[in-house]
Amino acid sequence: MTEDIIIQISNKIKEKRKAKGITIQELADRAAVSKGLISQIENNRTVPSLLVLVNIIRSLNLDMNEFFNEIGQQQQSSRVIIKQQASYQVFEKETAKGFLYKRVLTKNVKNYPVDIVILELKKGARRTQMVKTDAYEYKYILQGSVEYQIENDKYILNEGDSLFFDGRLGHKPANIGEEDAKILVVYFFLETEN
Repeated sequence: MTEDIIIQISNKIKEKRKAKGITIQELADRAAVSKGLISQIENNRTVPSLLVLVNIIRSLNLDMNEFFNEIGQQQQSSRVIIKQQASYQVFEKETAKGFLYKRVLTKNVKNYPVDIVILELKKGARRTQMVKTDAYEYKYILQGSVEYQIENDKYILNEGDSLFFDGRLGHKPANIGEEDAKILVVYFFLETEN
């Protein structure tokens, strides 16, 4: 099964921008949006409005039909989906040492994208800056100990613990254990007005 079309579009924007040697700031200037918005779109942290998406595609000097023709169509919806571990797709959200993301499955549920990911945090891995996601986030600790800072509050989570929060709040994880940590992450994306 192909990944969700929204995720494919985000990945394609990032791929085409890099292939053309355009910085995030240059693309933002051309599309008349903020650098942060381009970064959030490319890193699957927000879903662009149609107008913003069209402006980005035009700003990359891409043919609209060609851009969308290359995007794989969703296969017929199935009531049962099996994903083998070998088919999990490794991807980068933003540069952070010791963070490895593996996409398990992305699916539209009632027209809202849901993204299911395994996040591996190497021993000592931590983000220096807070991030925000236009999604509600569910985190289940599969292995290890993780500190989650959400705004000014810190939460210690151990294997078997879980956390659900509004990803629009600034947040960052840190592996505080003596081993690598693994987290099951489910993003429930929201409609955004860009």
